[in-house]
Amino acid sequence: MYWTLELAYHIDDAPWPATKDELIDYAIRSCAPIEVVENLDELEDELYECIEDVWPDYPTKEDFLWNEDEY
Repeated sequence: MYWTLELAYHIDDAPWPATKDELIDYAIRSCAPIEVVENLDELEDELYECIEDVWPDYPTKEDFLWNEDEY
């Protein structure tokens, strides 16, 4: 299983919390690439609260903000 920002973007707006099957259904209905469905199929059957539960390294807004006061 591998995630990229482009792939994760397709499930970022999924109706959280969601089960594995609900996420797969959402990905199929939203015409996400087959790689997204394959990645979701490899997940364990449990309830996921947010995209960070699916991909722990998912970048947050803080990862992209530049704070000039720190430098």
